[in-house]
Amino acid sequence: MKAIFIRAAAVAALTLALAAVAHAQSQQFSDFKSTVAADAKAVGHAVADSARTVGQSMADKSRETGHAIAAGSKSAGNAVRDDAKKAGHAVADGAQAVGKSAAEAAGKTKAAVTGKPGDAPKS
Repeated sequence: MKAIFIRAAAVAALTLALAAVAHAQSQQFSDFKSTVAADAKAVGHAVADSARTVGQSMADKSRETGHAIAAGSKSAGNAVRDDAKKAGHAVADGAQAVGKSAAEAAGKTKAAVTGKPGDAPKS
């Protein structure tokens, strides 16, 4: 695409240069001048069409790339969310186990200090 664009731009520049020369030579070349102007217009349209095609192609590729990145990001985000949920549950389970263990230990300590109901306190 770049080669076509460069070729079209070179032809346009050459055509415009010839148009300037034709304009400088007065009225004897009025037919030549109109032909050159028409050719320059045709070249300009060809360049514009070529540029539009290249731009649309780039936009399509960019869109495809963006969608691929979005899909990858979504799956990565889901994996992170799942791992974070598992870690949170593990921390909660560990905290609950520690809490139960501490409560049991506190109950045993209290029972050891206060004794059984009906026993006299130890001095």
